[in-house]
Amino acid sequence: MPWRETSAMDERLRFVQDVHRPGWSIAELCRRYAMSRRTGYKWLRAYERAGPAGLADGSHRPHTSPQATAPAVVRLILELQRRYTWGVRKVRRLLQARVPAEQVPTTTTIHRILERHGRVRPRRPSRRRFHAGPPQTPLDAPNAVWSADFKGQFRTGNGIYCYPLTVQDGATRFLLGCRGLVAPTTAGSWPAFAQLFRRYGLPERLRTDNGQPFASNALGRLSPLSVWWVRLGIRPELIEPAHPEQNGRHERMHKTLKAATARPPQAHLAAQQRCFDRFRLRYNTERPHEALGDATPASCYAASPRPYRTALPPLEYPGHFERRLVSRNGGIRWNHHWVNVSHLLAELEVGFEEIDDGLWNVYFGPVWLGRFHDVVGRIVDHLNRPARRRGGNHRDARKVLPIT
Repeated sequence: MPWRETSAMDERLRFVQDVHRPGWSIAELCRRYAMSRRTGYKWLRAYERAGPAGLADGSHRPHTSPQATAPAVVRLILELQRRYTWGVRKVRRLLQARVPAEQVPTTTTIHRILERHGRVRPRRPSRRRFHAGPPQTPLDAPNAVWSADFKGQFRTGNGIYCYPLTVQDGATRFLLGCRGLVAPTTAGSWPAFAQLFRRYGLPERLRTDNGQPFASNALGRLSPLSVWWVRLGIRPELIEPAHPEQNGRHERMHKTLKAATARPPQAHLAAQQRCFDRFRLRYNTERPHEALGDATPASCYAASPRPYRTALPPLEYPGHFERRLVSRNGGIRWNHHWVNVSHLLAELEVGFEEIDDGLWNVYFGPVWLGRFHDVVGRIVDHLNRPARRRGGNHRDARKVLPIT
């Protein structure tokens, strides 16, 4: 027998209906519904005054609030914001010179006042892209997985920030590169990776976190850097957000790097780079590694047989895929309709694999971008999953997405 579901509104309405039925007194009904007679008469008066709508819960907001901001201060806040069109902190600074200190609201209160009067534009919620879960590729061979990350930035002696970009082979712990950059950008990272690819060849996968320049909020979490990797034949692999332990070997190397090169930092960026180069040589060729049986990383590593070529080959898809060329505006044509994909894939081909009537999986090379329903006419990259699924290839873990 299923449980009967009820609500306070239903119980009050049932109480009023029972009052108007013969055979029951109000006192008996109040005992039956576990309420006082005073409460029972209150709901009867509310029903007679407004009908069923009077039985709904009213606002619990107090009629007065001793801690509320004075109306004169509220008017002054609105006037200052209208006159100067500044932010909350600057408005509060102006307010401090005009009212007593005990009447100056906090920045949060001022923001709520401006928001209540329509002076603050609500922030658009950021769209969180689908994540396939923790990486499961085994680190059992050289160049199977490279890991890359930016160690925490620090200032050199002349006050310039240094962002060390580090790349390591996952199986042998061989530190492939450590380049001190002035900012974690695509423009600075691209030449560093190109130099490593020319020297050591191409890995099968490149594991990073979800920050710039390795990933973005586009479909498939692709970035200009990861699009380049895919075209080279490298599979980008992302750890889950806020889970650095999924790249624990790399993080442990950062601890040793920081102790040896950044305490204290060098006088300028060129001197800091020379310090990084000395550390990398010592780390690879002299320092025995316990996980390698006290061997050095250089004695276990061998360059990749996959050479780096500057001419990027076209992407290949299986024969049963529908192929579409993304235009310069970031979209494709599907049955005479324009479908947005991503500006990152402009003038590149994407593949569509039909998995049901009108339902397609969309890929950029081996990277799954999302699902496309030709009735809805847009690509979505979230899944209707009852619980968070960990592990496994997301191609196998996906379920049919009901799109409405």
